Amino acid sequence: MAYPRSLSDLINCFKKLPGIGEKSAERMALSLLDLSEEQVEMFSTAMLTSKNNLHTCPECGHITDKELCDICSDENRNHNVICILEDYKSVFAFEKAGNFNGVYHVLNGLISPIDDVNPEDINIASLISRVESLENPELIIALKSTIEGETTTLYLKKIFENKNVDISRLSYGIPMGTEIDYLDEITLDRALSDRKKISE
Repeated sequence: MAYPRSLSDLINCFKKLPGIGEKSAERMALSLLDLSEEQVEMFSTAMLTSKNNLHTCPECGHITDKELCDICSDENRNHNVICILEDYKSVFAFEKAGNFNGVYHVLNGLISPIDDVNPEDINIASLISRVESLENPELIIALKSTIEGETTTLYLKKIFENKNVDISRLSYGIPMGTEIDYLDEITLDRALSDRKKISE
């Protein structure tokens, strides 16, 4: 179908979003045309504001529009218990589950030699500094069950062994290869409650 050039450009923009194919992008673009000019301006302003204002928290690597994210700045949370995640989307999944009162550390990637992603390429150095400043910290490794996730888990275990750090991982009730941010709240909560210490 020959779309007008401006509509085609809009559809192609929506297709850049994950999980959005041709049909979904077309529906979104046509729906956008039904909005008022004021609503479209609000839409575009919200996107630009998010892009310009959001940055990674210097403490944990989560996204925030403040100096520190709300979780790191919350004194009521247990800062001695750190849940290690691959990306910030997984933080939102845990927070929706609502039963974790510790804090997070976002690696922003996983070790993958085949993709030339090494330990220094992800957010591990700041985790080491963070853990060294705590007394009797506990690390909960909540990474997906893939080769990259396992490689990263073993690397973290090796770094912190013999350093008086309790290390556990989510229960293997999580299916192999599942993305953390796609899990429902009940499955995630049970996996967190049934976490296992990583064996020697």
